Amino acid sequence: MSKEQSYIPASSLDFLKVLRENNNRDWFNEHKDEFIEQQAFVEDFAGSLLNELNKEDLIETPSGKKILHRIYRDTRFSKEKIPYKTNWSGSYTRATKQRRGGYYFHIEPGNSFVAGGFQGPNAEDLKRIRDDISFDAAPLRKILNSKSFKDTFGTLQGEQVRTAPKGFDKNDPAIDLLRFKQFLLIKRFADEEVLGASFLKEASSAFENMRPFFDYMSEVLTTDLDGMNI
Repeated sequence: MSKEQSYIPASSLDFLKVLRENNNRDWFNEHKDEFIEQQAFVEDFAGSLLNELNKEDLIETPSGKKILHRIYRDTRFSKEKIPYKTNWSGSYTRATKQRRGGYYFHIEPGNSFVAGGFQGPNAEDLKRIRDDISFDAAPLRKILNSKSFKDTFGTLQGEQVRTAPKGFDKNDPAIDLLRFKQFLLIKRFADEEVLGASFLKEASSAFENMRPFFDYMSEVLTTDLDGMNI
């Protein structure tokens, strides 16, 4: 792909649109070469985004190809039996146990976004996060209220409990934060933005703006009350 072209060409979105209307194995097999061609563009984008991430962070994923998720759906336990996803997606894992949080990109006509955070923290991690928030929510609120966070993500997102988590008072001043079971940061993009020449830069910038949140969470999850690594 030349430097003059978008990192995500229009043909990659067009392929997904046609796949949505022809989501069956016969059609896919007949257009397998086209799939491979379009997937290569997305691999190139994923590798370029990895390079941008590694300028400021440390990522485990070694290559663009291994970043991408398979287009084949696991239909064994799904009521919807269509065999293929109608999006391109990929994820990046931060290196070392001291760096918590993960990055994700999702490219789909009319529903493209980059995201990051903690989608399914285990019970122990969730308890540590909630204990810290209840003890002093000010550091987290400062991050969530910062201009860069609000301009990029708006608000913290994710599933929440309806009242109060077990072991926490429903009248806790930080109950709005304690209710979260997931901690997700999401930045959405219109199709025109995805196809624009600046999409790589904008996606990378969104990931960069996640890092204060990741740094906060990493400290909570990897240090004890005395600030020592655990």
